[in-house]
Amino acid sequence: MRRRQWFYFDAVEALPSDDLPPSEFEAAADSRYAAQIHVLGRTLQEKINDLSYFIVGAGAIGCELIKNFAMMGVGCGPKGCVHITDMDSIEKSNLNRQFLFRPWDVGKMKSVTAAEAVQKMNPKMKVKAQENRVGPDTEETFDDDFFDGLDGVCNALDNVQARMYMDQRCIYYKLPLFESGTLGTKGNVQVVLPHLTESYGSSRDPPEKSIPICTLKNFPNQIEHTIQWARDEFEGLFRQAAEDANTYLSKADFFESLNKQGGNRKGTLESIRASLVTNKPLKFEECIVWARLKYEELFNNSIRQLLYNFPLDMLTSTGSPFWSGPKRPPTPLVFNADDDEHMAFVLSAANLRAVNYGLKGHANIQEFKEVLSNVMVPEFQPKAGIKIQVSETENVANDRVEDEDSICQDIMAELPQPSTLAGYRLSVIDFEKDDDSNFHVDFVTACSNMRAQNYSITTADKYRTKQIAGKIIPAIATTTALVTGLVCIEMLKFVQQKKLEEYKNGFVNLALPFWGFSEPIAAPKREFKEHVWTLWDRFDIYEGRDILLKDFVAYFTDKYQLEVVMISCGVSILYSNFMSKSKLEERMTMPMSKLATTITKTELQEKQRYLIFEVCCSDEDGEDVETPYVRYRFR
Repeated sequence: MRRRQWFYFDAVEALPSDDLPPSEFEAAADSRYAAQIHVLGRTLQEKINDLSYFIVGAGAIGCELIKNFAMMGVGCGPKGCVHITDMDSIEKSNLNRQFLFRPWDVGKMKSVTAAEAVQKMNPKMKVKAQENRVGPDTEETFDDDFFDGLDGVCNALDNVQARMYMDQRCIYYKLPLFESGTLGTKGNVQVVLPHLTESYGSSRDPPEKSIPICTLKNFPNQIEHTIQWARDEFEGLFRQAAEDANTYLSKADFFESLNKQGGNRKGTLESIRASLVTNKPLKFEECIVWARLKYEELFNNSIRQLLYNFPLDMLTSTGSPFWSGPKRPPTPLVFNADDDEHMAFVLSAANLRAVNYGLKGHANIQEFKEVLSNVMVPEFQPKAGIKIQVSETENVANDRVEDEDSICQDIMAELPQPSTLAGYRLSVIDFEKDDDSNFHVDFVTACSNMRAQNYSITTADKYRTKQIAGKIIPAIATTTALVTGLVCIEMLKFVQQKKLEEYKNGFVNLALPFWGFSEPIAAPKREFKEHVWTLWDRFDIYEGRDILLKDFVAYFTDKYQLEVVMISCGVSILYSNFMSKSKLEERMTMPMSKLATTITKTELQEKQRYLIFEVCCSDEDGEDVETPYVRYRFR
């Protein structure tokens, strides 16, 4: 029996007030916004057309948002404009959920392609696409003039750091921020409104727990652990090793720089020696041999060394078995050329090694087996004195019998002079998850599954491995469309300057299904006498000129009856009442902009008009008063 379920949702609080005349809702038949005008009215439609918004990100949410804007008419009026930025290019895996992109767009910039697509939907829409990341390094691009020309910001980001940055920008410029995100069938919307709500950064989820190094290296118990370990092996074998060799060949003062950096000098030099001397292949067959020996090292010898250090019958200091709980006892793997997964590791590793050295590889299994039948695998000999980290807090610095400096000198003597390899460079391999023919995901899958077999962990197929190793966030077009629809409803409310209780933060899970809404949390207030401040408030000081420090201090005394105790700009202290008398006298007669640039040792940008100061104050009784920051205009 087929069952049909219906879900009813309304947002009547987004409608205009009831006191508008009926003529407001009459639309011309030839207007593409006729249906919208019937519901929202002519006046509100004109305001929508004249909006200028900034969409940060042109991925799944960004594509849906800019499409909604085109359909609604945002940025289509004489004063309107939609800005969109994204520094990423389109990948093949984007096509299933970022619907403005097509297969022939792969490789193009997301923001530019999205802008071109929506302008075909609505030719009157004014769109400006940029290819810049939002952050401190692009503040000359996204400057005061840029933000002052906006009516609001919509985040379509995939990381917390960028979200936090845009949150601070919106607070500074007093702009509404519409924050949203999705994860599979789950989605959320948060509204951040000037002078009304708390900010995005006012409450944060706890950070995700990282996997301890000791777990990754020696005691995995989940497939996520082995996949991350395999991903790290990929980086070390095919990217980092090649980069180190190239740096040695191109940098004249390589050894001096290496000594200054400290860290694992011996390991870096051993890697370079292996890349350029001991394991440098001249033909593809040598890459196959290298891959076979790497298999032995990773899945047999290292496991046997671990069991040598921690035997299966070992007990802890409390008398309980060492191999218990999350610590799974591993089993060494014996290579079998007839095992498809064993061969998958050797085949992918050999071909990636060939790419490093510019050799032509192949995937002929029979030729692989012929080479492998003649490989001499050294017998394993356990090493004494090797310490292995058991817990995250344990210090595992190995006792060094030999003098490391002497060993490093010996290795350096074996390395070829860069002049003898003029122009020679290894090809550095950057992990690319979307090319099924490049062996990247094949290597990580095989490597992870061999490791999983060592520890009796259920293996994962190529697609599951690709998702985890490539950090692909599950996205469903339905969820994305739903979330951006909720964003646009909240935008309509802000255009009408609705009251706080009429806005809604939304939380949905289509798989349950669950819909939850809550009123945004009001911005906390701080009070001093008759003054009330929130995180949206600041002291805006502009006297029509660049005032002196003494006038700046007097401003707080005269207007707020506050004594300035300290003034800072960034991490530099410009003024404090405990400075020496001579220093105070010198600084009191300096203009604020000159004082700031002199002490912070920075230069003012050509278009810069403001400086930000943090001011610590006390009242008449000497009690500290928590005050907002100062935005000081000097020209």
